[in-house]
Amino acid sequence: MSTLSPAALELLLSRIKDVADYPKPGVMFKDITPLLADPKAFAALTDALVELAGQYGATKIVGLEARGFILAAPVAVQAGIGFVPVRKAGKLPGATLAQSYELEYGTAEIEVHAEDLSAGDRVMVIDDVLATGGTAEASLSLIRRAGAEVAGVAVLMELSFLPGRERLAGALADAPLDALIVV
Repeated sequence: MSTLSPAALELLLSRIKDVADYPKPGVMFKDITPLLADPKAFAALTDALVELAGQYGATKIVGLEARGFILAAPVAVQAGIGFVPVRKAGKLPGATLAQSYELEYGTAEIEVHAEDLSAGDRVMVIDDVLATGGTAEASLSLIRRAGAEVAGVAVLMELSFLPGRERLAGALADAPLDALIVV
């Protein structure tokens, strides 16, 4: 597990802005754009995720649309390994693998290029927030269907009042789940 120094943790927390009633009344949105705009905070976050990639033995990084792309791409570059985007259905050209998953009211679908993951890959999934866990769970299925191994999942923030960790427990199968911040 990556451990942020108290100073790094405080820096990250100080750059996450609470936005009340967004995107709908009653929701407290955690805005990470101030963190991304601060080069020291973004570097501290990237360094912590790179450390986890090393601990996981990752050979590929998957970023989940859309904020996961922002966090995952610099980790892949710094770690010297490939980056693979997992997109909403219909956004990738060519042959894809698709995975549907349940939302609170309905379903959604994500896709990955079929040739971007293969046997022998150890894949780390990165996203900004773990909430209900639906997208992360679907991404783990996609990774395994492509023949790759799930090395671990890392998120900037886990919303502990939502069931994401519990939902992922079975799908992780022994792969670690690390949240740098738990709220």
